[in-house]
Amino acid sequence: MNSLDGCLKRIMDIPGARSVTLVDGASGLAIAAAGAHGIVDEHEDAAGTTEVVRAVLGCTALAGGRQADELSEIVVCRADGFHLLHLVAGDFDGRLFMHVVFDGDTGNLGLARYQLRSALDELTGGQQ
Repeated sequence: MNSLDGCLKRIMDIPGARSVTLVDGASGLAIAAAGAHGIVDEHEDAAGTTEVVRAVLGCTALAGGRQADELSEIVVCRADGFHLLHLVAGDFDGRLFMHVVFDGDTGNLGLARYQLRSALDELTGGQQ
C-alpha cells in the first residue's frame, strides 16, 4: 500500500496536474494537499467542493441508477482546464474524496482519470 504523501506526489506527477486536495466529505475539511492552490487555499477548496459532492449525491437524477452502480467521480470542465472529484473507496469513516485540478493545455482527461484511479487503488489497496 502506498503512503498518502506518495499518493499525492504520484497524482501531482500526472501531466497537467496543478493541485490536489484529499477532503473529508463528512466535515468538509482538507486532510492533505499538494500543488499550487492559487485562487483559494486547500481549506476553502475542501469546503466548496464538499458542497458540490453533497449536491450531486443528493440529486436522484445524477446519483441514482442501478443499485450496484455507485457514483465514483465528478468531472467539472472549464475553458482552461478541468477538475476531477473522485470519491475514495476503502475502510474510512465517512466519505473521502480527492479533488484534482488540471490545466487544459497540458492535461488529458482520459489519461488523468486512468492515472488518478491507479494512484488511489494503490492507496486503498485496490478497493476502488
